[in-house]
Amino acid sequence: MACSMPPKSDAPKMPKIVPPLTDVQVKTAKEKSYKLADGGGLYLEVMPTGSKLWRMKFKQTNGNESRLAFGSYPEITLLEARNKRIAARKQLAGGIDPAQAKRIEKTNKATANANTFEAVAREWHTNKLESWQARTATNVLHRLEQDVFPLIGKYPIADIKAPVILDVLRQIEKRGAVDMAKRQGQVCGQIFRYAIASGKAEIDPVPSLRGALKPSAKGHHAAITPDELPEFIRAFEKIEGRMFVPTKVMFRLMMMMIFVRTSELTETPWAEIDLENESWVIPWHRMKMGKKKLNPRKVDHHIFLPRQGWELLRELHAITGGNKYLFPNQRDHEKSATNFGILAALKRMGYDGRMTGHGFRSLAMGIIKERLGYRHEVVDRQLSHASGDTYGEAYDRAMFLDERKVMMQQYADYLYTAASGKVIAGKFGKAA
Repeated sequence: MACSMPPKSDAPKMPKIVPPLTDVQVKTAKEKSYKLADGGGLYLEVMPTGSKLWRMKFKQTNGNESRLAFGSYPEITLLEARNKRIAARKQLAGGIDPAQAKRIEKTNKATANANTFEAVAREWHTNKLESWQARTATNVLHRLEQDVFPLIGKYPIADIKAPVILDVLRQIEKRGAVDMAKRQGQVCGQIFRYAIASGKAEIDPVPSLRGALKPSAKGHHAAITPDELPEFIRAFEKIEGRMFVPTKVMFRLMMMMIFVRTSELTETPWAEIDLENESWVIPWHRMKMGKKKLNPRKVDHHIFLPRQGWELLRELHAITGGNKYLFPNQRDHEKSATNFGILAALKRMGYDGRMTGHGFRSLAMGIIKERLGYRHEVVDRQLSHASGDTYGEAYDRAMFLDERKVMMQQYADYLYTAASGKVIAGKFGKAA
């Protein structure tokens, strides 16, 4: 009797049932090359090195087989890998290729990382270097690193809105640095405008903060008035006996002899001083306006010392003349001193907050204009203020030098008589 074959069934084949993995199976998988399936296309690929990689096999919409990588075990647990599988299958059900979606997400993330606030700020900072002095560049970056980057540096700049910037600036305000908060807001505004110009942001949120920050105290550098000068001089005379000679000379020069900015005095090298011919000219590149990288003011500044001032410099030369600077740093004579000596003296005199090194310039302008009757433009040239026009610079060099020389001697003599006729600048008498 012949055997008959069972008839073929037209019913579709049932998919192979894959028993799900357990945590123990995953954890104890041996170090060899094989795969452990979890179902739904998810499997654990075990490598001979011991690495365990989660992958998912799926078919693209065009029918081609592809794979997704979900990460390695144990960084990605079995539960997390299953959740990734569920998300990928939802994308497939919606007609989205999960592999392509992952590539797009990776690209967008890389773009976002390249356009974080810190990345854009550093790019803006680099772009500004040619127009800044080294000190300015260092200070701007330092303040960003201290106050801003730790809070919002890692966020995409396009996602940062006004409330976030306001919170950053208020953190600065909380430590009492109201002016610093305002300046940091201005810096952030420049960074946002750079981001807009370079296509990395669309909105600058800083202008909308107007009125939200604490108002800063308005005013100029602290300075006494001409009427307060006699008492100020008497306070100085009480402490000068306990000061180092270079510090006393620095203070006297700053107070009664010259109107330069503090750094322009403390950083003066002896090479600029001609004691024999009593000549002192500060080269333009050491002046504030000459240090500008864009359109610097290339005008040397003439210092007109009175007779008392030259005697002070000769006294100082006997002490520091062998150094590079008039006022060398006490620890490193190759560097110049700072204005700390002046500030310390003002504090000991009881004038901390009432007078500054820069305040001597304001004091001198008031006395020379109000008490000695000199024209504003003559005082301005001695203060090294720009004239405002091209011809004014030539006029400065050609016409005001002699007048300024006389003016400075008269100013020193005025200070000589300010405190009951006592000499305030050493062992010398009043100029004839």
